[in-house]
Amino acid sequence: MNKNLLIIAGESSGDLHGASLVKELKKMDKNISIVGIGGNKMKAEGMELLYHINQMSFLGLVEILKHIPFMKRAQANLIDEVKKRNIKTAVLIDYPGFNLNIASRLKALDVKLIYFISPQVWAWGAGRIKKIKRLIDKMLVILPFEELLFKREGIDAEFIGHPLLEQIENYKFLSRDELFEKCGLNKNQEMLLVLPGSRVQEVKKIFPQAILAANKLAEEFNLQVVVACSDDIEEKIFAEISPVENFKVVKGYTYDLYKQSQIGIIKSGTSTLEAGLFGLPMVIVYSTNPLTFFIGKKIVKIDRIGLVNIVAEEMVAPELLQQDANSKKIYETVKSILIDKNRYDSIKQKLSLLKHKLGTAGAAKRAAEVVYTFLSNSD
Repeated sequence: MNKNLLIIAGESSGDLHGASLVKELKKMDKNISIVGIGGNKMKAEGMELLYHINQMSFLGLVEILKHIPFMKRAQANLIDEVKKRNIKTAVLIDYPGFNLNIASRLKALDVKLIYFISPQVWAWGAGRIKKIKRLIDKMLVILPFEELLFKREGIDAEFIGHPLLEQIENYKFLSRDELFEKCGLNKNQEMLLVLPGSRVQEVKKIFPQAILAANKLAEEFNLQVVVACSDDIEEKIFAEISPVENFKVVKGYTYDLYKQSQIGIIKSGTSTLEAGLFGLPMVIVYSTNPLTFFIGKKIVKIDRIGLVNIVAEEMVAPELLQQDANSKKIYETVKSILIDKNRYDSIKQKLSLLKHKLGTAGAAKRAAEVVYTFLSNSD
């Protein structure tokens, strides 16, 4: 049995899910040697980082094009490590631009490839499905409709449930009083939560407009504005780019903030699904380079961008994209929810149905069992 494993995750959500996978694999066999690209969470569980996700996080097509030389060097170095360490099994976590590119080079070395957390091929067209069919040995998918989609194309796919269910189930929550005291919050005010993304580029795009709207809403509805800071971003960035000062930055307690907040302004991504699982009414915002967005709109096949809306199969949370993600529209959209109790309660009720659509807890353990079987069958 070859116990050398490569894992590649390129962003914060991948680091989170990858850490759970590494933890389960180490429980099964502490002698598994895991290397690759990840973040602080994967490192803490015992993975050797060849590159940190902070080096890999580029937002949008234009930004990616600028960093092609670096990406090529990173891929070449990873391939060298695969050869040197005699790695015969690899797990690719989301991050399709990089992962599907390096997959062909790994396949040429007879490395067995498992994709944990699928690229959103249901949104971005069939080109990647053909590539996946050619290159990937096993798809481990976390959204129920993905299994059927891949199986229809003759791809070995298995729905293992969504990792968020397990992460939320195992999370040790603070009480409301503990959270407010620990984070220096005002116990006499409800929270308006702003979550502007996990990458510096997206924070710089989204936060200034979001915080202007949040500040106005806070004054009007007697709320306190709390900004959830990703583990991979320095807290000082918010003060540096903010046009206002009236907000509190909190790092490390995002799940507690979801649970205790009244409403959220949240950047499109996994965080919308997280917030939805806590029943938090929200407005989804997204802004990127105009050229990137223009190209994306030409390719994208679905009429919703927020993951919470995609899983719910309806537009539960309003979406404000590009030029619509401005302070005026954000303010008006959040206000329209806050002043309409029936609408607010209806959103909460629809969000309460999400959990049943995502399977059962234990996705990381099920994924680890599949990966371990591949390792056991490797030379």
